[in-house]
Amino acid sequence: MKPALFPNTLTPPASWQDLPLGNQVKELIENELSEVSRKFFGYHLIRLGNLSSQIQLVNCPIKHQVNVTSDQQTHTGLLAKSTALPIAEKSVDTFLLTHELDFSDDPHQVLREVDRTIMPNGYLVLSGFNPFSLCGLFKYLPINKGNVLHDARFFSCGRVKDWLQLLGFEIIESKHLLFNELFLRRPIHTSSKWNTWGSEHLGMLSTLYVIVARKREIPLSLIKPKWQTKPKFSAVNANANARTGISHKNIL
Repeated sequence: MKPALFPNTLTPPASWQDLPLGNQVKELIENELSEVSRKFFGYHLIRLGNLSSQIQLVNCPIKHQVNVTSDQQTHTGLLAKSTALPIAEKSVDTFLLTHELDFSDDPHQVLREVDRTIMPNGYLVLSGFNPFSLCGLFKYLPINKGNVLHDARFFSCGRVKDWLQLLGFEIIESKHLLFNELFLRRPIHTSSKWNTWGSEHLGMLSTLYVIVARKREIPLSLIKPKWQTKPKFSAVNANANARTGISHKNIL
């Protein structure tokens, strides 16, 4: 298993157009989140990264949605690195990370920052590329060498779930989407028989996945000890009777 910490700095794509079939992938993720986003509640939603900032959540009831990017030329909100968020602790209700971990040199730190700033019971939604897919295989082949996907990290869905659970997140659901190698830029047909059959039987081999998690915190409450008072033994009457009996014997 390759280490999560990458020694070199990665340059994330500036927009979905930088990815092969990026606009179609973006539309696929938006359609998947259209129903999930209805469950989000609160006051603040953070779209972390260049790709996340371009996702439209039209059905989300949270109106204050802030984009956080590190690209000075394309940012339209807060300029910051995803590994060092200038946000107060426990102040964000929902985070959206679309392929942010795939182009991060320290995904653990990204998730730690999300964990630090998210509210209890807050939602975290992220998507990632599956290393066990055709796309994950084509990444290591000399095809379209200038393709940005050659630089993507491709962390498995199970591995990301383990990271989230270690941080106290409950996995609400995970979806496996799309069966396409992307590198050859073949048109995406989500309603095709192959894609429908693959989603039902070969989910672990899908091109990308979406995870919906929720931050859980168990409140610490002190367990009060049950004090039981022991009954006091009083020998006053017994001693008095004994003394009285002895005194009678002595008198007789």
